[in-house]
Amino acid sequence: MLEEALGYAREHGLPKVYVLIDEYDNFTNQLLTAYKDPLYEQVTTKDSFLRTFFKVIKAGIGEGSIRTCFCTGVLPVTMDDLTSGYNIAEILTLHPRFLDMLGFTYEEASAYLRYVLDKYGTGQDSFEELWQLIVNNYVGYRFRPGAEPLFNSTILTYFFKNFATMDGMIPSELVDENLRTDIGWIRRLTLSQENSKEMLDALVIDDELSYNVSDLSSKFNKRKFFDKNFYPVSLFYLGMTTLRNNYRMVLPNLTMRSIYMDYYNEMNHIEGNAQRYVPTYERFTEERRFEPLVQNYFEQFPAQVFDRINENFIRCSFFELCSRYLSSYYTFAIEQNNSAGRSDFEMTGIPGTDYYKDDRLVEFKYFKAKEAERMLALSDPRPEDVAQVLAYAKDTKEKFPYYHVRSYIVYICANKGWKCWEVTP
Repeated sequence: MLEEALGYAREHGLPKVYVLIDEYDNFTNQLLTAYKDPLYEQVTTKDSFLRTFFKVIKAGIGEGSIRTCFCTGVLPVTMDDLTSGYNIAEILTLHPRFLDMLGFTYEEASAYLRYVLDKYGTGQDSFEELWQLIVNNYVGYRFRPGAEPLFNSTILTYFFKNFATMDGMIPSELVDENLRTDIGWIRRLTLSQENSKEMLDALVIDDELSYNVSDLSSKFNKRKFFDKNFYPVSLFYLGMTTLRNNYRMVLPNLTMRSIYMDYYNEMNHIEGNAQRYVPTYERFTEERRFEPLVQNYFEQFPAQVFDRINENFIRCSFFELCSRYLSSYYTFAIEQNNSAGRSDFEMTGIPGTDYYKDDRLVEFKYFKAKEAERMLALSDPRPEDVAQVLAYAKDTKEKFPYYHVRSYIVYICANKGWKCWEVTP
C-alpha cells in the first residue's frame, strides 16, 4: 500500500511525501517486556512486515519520492535491530540542538504557570508556592551532561489541566497513573532477583548509578539493551533515570523515587497492607501528631534492611509511605533547596484543604548499630542538628510567612530504635 501511494505521488507530479511515525516501537517494546523474544525476532528480521515496511521508506527516500521520515519512540533498539532494512536513520535524541524538544525549560515552565494562573487561577499571588511545587515534582530530566534540567512536559501539562478544571485547586494526584513507567521494564531488564536488588540499592540507597558516557550516543540492539553492564543507559532511555554528570545517573524526580521504592518494598518483602498503616495516618489527619508517623515508618522494616540503609534511603522511603496515605492533604519535597542547604523532607498542606499552611520540616540522621546506645541515651538532639533544621525552617518562613512551620529531628539507630524531637527557635 505504501509503495502504491508513493508510486501515485511520483506519477502525478505531487509534492514529495513526509512520513511521520509516532511511537514506532510501541508494539515491539510490548513484546520485549512480555518476554516474547522469538516473536520480536520474527518482526525485525529477514522479510518480516516491519523490516519490509522500512525498506520501502528507505527506497522512497533513495529515489526521491519521500522527502523526510521522522520517527518518535521510546528506544532506538528496534530501529537498530532492523539493520540494513533502515540503516539510514540518524538518532537526534541527544543532539544539543534538539534537547529542548524533550521538555520545558525553566523559562517556558514559568511562563506556562503564569498564563494558567491568570486564565484559570486566582492571579499571580500563589505563583511562588505553585512554582516550588512543580519544581519539586516535574523538573530533573537532563539529557546531556551539563545540559539544563527540563520539566517533563506531559506530566506538567497534566497538572495544569487538572488545576484549571478544578478552578485553581491543586489536584490530589500529581502524576497521571497512566504515565507511570511500567515496572515490568525493570523486572525484564534485570532478569534476576540479584541484579534487581543490586540496581535498586544503587539508586534508592546510594542515590546514584555509574555509567559510561560514551554509551549514550551509540545505537544499541536488543542484546546490548539487556546486558547488565548497559543497565544505566537502558534505564536512561526508558525515562527512569537521568544524568547527574558525566559519570553518575540519578532518579529524576519524586515520581520515580516512589516507583523505585514500591519495587524495593516488593523485592524485600516489606509489608504494604493498608491495615498496617491506615490507623496511624487516619489519626494523624485528626490529631496532627507527627511522631506516630515515624514510629509507623520504623516498624515496617525487617531487621536485615538496616544492614545497608542510609539517610538517602530514609528520605525516599519515608516520602513514599507518607505520600501513599496523605497525598490528598499534603504535597511533599525531599532534598528541598534552601539558602541554608538542602532539607531532608518537607510536607506542606494543600490550599483549599483544612491542612493548608501546615508545614512540617524534618531532618533525618542515621546511625549504625554500634552508635545506637549512645544516641538513644540522648535527652536532646545535638545542637548542630538543631541549628541545621531551624535554618531550613527560617528559609521556608521567609519565603512563605503565612505558613505554620514545625521542625523535627529524627534519629534512626539501625534496627535498635529511634528518637524524634520537635524543635523550636
